[in-house]
Amino acid sequence: MPPEETSPPFNLRICCIGAGYVGGPTMAMIASKCPHIRVDVVDLNEKRIAAWNSAELPIYEPGLDEVVAGARGKNLFFSTEVKDSIHAADIIFVSVNTPTKTFGVGAHKAADLRFVESVARTIAEVADSPKIIVEKSTIPVRTAATIQTILESSEKGLKHQVLSNPEFLAEGTAMADLGDPDRILIGGEQTPEGLAAVEKLVSVYANWVPRERILTTNLWSSELSKLVANAFLAQRISSINSISALCEQTGADVDEVARAIGSDSRIGPKFLKASVGFGGSCFQKDVLNLVYLCGHFGLPEVAAYWEQVIQMNDWQKHRFAERVLRTLFNTVTGKRIAILGFAFKKDTNDTRESAAIYVCRDLLEERASISIYDPKVSKEQICQDLGIGPDDPRVEFADSASQAAADAHALLVLTEWDEFRSLDFEAIFQSMVKPAWIFDGRSLLDHARLREIGFKVYSIGKPLP
Repeated sequence: MPPEETSPPFNLRICCIGAGYVGGPTMAMIASKCPHIRVDVVDLNEKRIAAWNSAELPIYEPGLDEVVAGARGKNLFFSTEVKDSIHAADIIFVSVNTPTKTFGVGAHKAADLRFVESVARTIAEVADSPKIIVEKSTIPVRTAATIQTILESSEKGLKHQVLSNPEFLAEGTAMADLGDPDRILIGGEQTPEGLAAVEKLVSVYANWVPRERILTTNLWSSELSKLVANAFLAQRISSINSISALCEQTGADVDEVARAIGSDSRIGPKFLKASVGFGGSCFQKDVLNLVYLCGHFGLPEVAAYWEQVIQMNDWQKHRFAERVLRTLFNTVTGKRIAILGFAFKKDTNDTRESAAIYVCRDLLEERASISIYDPKVSKEQICQDLGIGPDDPRVEFADSASQAAADAHALLVLTEWDEFRSLDFEAIFQSMVKPAWIFDGRSLLDHARLREIGFKVYSIGKPLP
């Protein structure tokens, strides 16, 4: 059974199924802001739940430790008792994984909804009173209809309400995003019962989010808005990255171009930073899902348009690795290449679709030796991502940036960790094989200073040295 309540009776009980990157932080924030609501986060992964109940949480996110510590054991509980928590809950958040399918119809584009279906069947089996079920996972439009069909098949005669409440978090700033969101989006059926359920969830967020920032729509608009938001952001990154290649050929500076166009109020400056490519759990998956949906609904031209966003991102990653190869005299065989950063962005230990994975694979294919340093990503995770064993002689796992760079022919910055800005580059230069190259995949460093020290520097979208 879930832990017993240790404070006065709660006026609402929330259960979140799925204790991952979305479910854990979101529920921790709700519990922190709503001490009158009991929040149970449940997951069948015993190791993950044990970590949530320990001093070392399963994910790294600035500010998360403090929020969890302040609410855990009071009105925030983590357990593996999925069915008991469903039974007791008034509102059930579904926050399970929805990976891209790797087989069958829609392979490599469509979302794999088996975990969502499994949760819906469990709710139908266990619930003996009407529940509000909230889609928190990223799902294709009209998934709510599937969930509703499964719930209605239980023959219990219960009228559950299914809502869409997509997350718009950015890893690394998730707690700030949750505490002061741009908007909360809630979609529901446009019936008296559906609208009442929407207002019930609105009342939870209204404990700390101004009402004007809580947007309500129909179910399908809410479900689609999540995919479209990520597609538009990914599109901007791929767009500026495409221009970065043109800048290198013409002598233009992509940062200057981005500043010039970003000053236009119709365009704005955000997501115009050229880089080695976007990663993370959402952008690629959601764009591919959008591509699949457009094809499914007979819109091949629209599907092709959005698929180009992914193709450009993949090309940018491989282009970066090819630039390293060409610069180092068209061979990296036996050369030591230092990799700074393996997470897909700073302030997270998440490596899903990280550009570093693709760059490292390309370099290993060229028979380079690589030394990897990331302040938060574990050796085990890196091995899993690269498909190698822990004792692979081609890969070294460094304890610091300086150790990674020692005796290296080149240093590649692939994650924008703040600590990389303040490294002792003079000492690093002395420890590297000359000519010592830095390939700044995140436009993070002071290139003028590096050149004064003696480095040769390549940065995406900058005039070539």
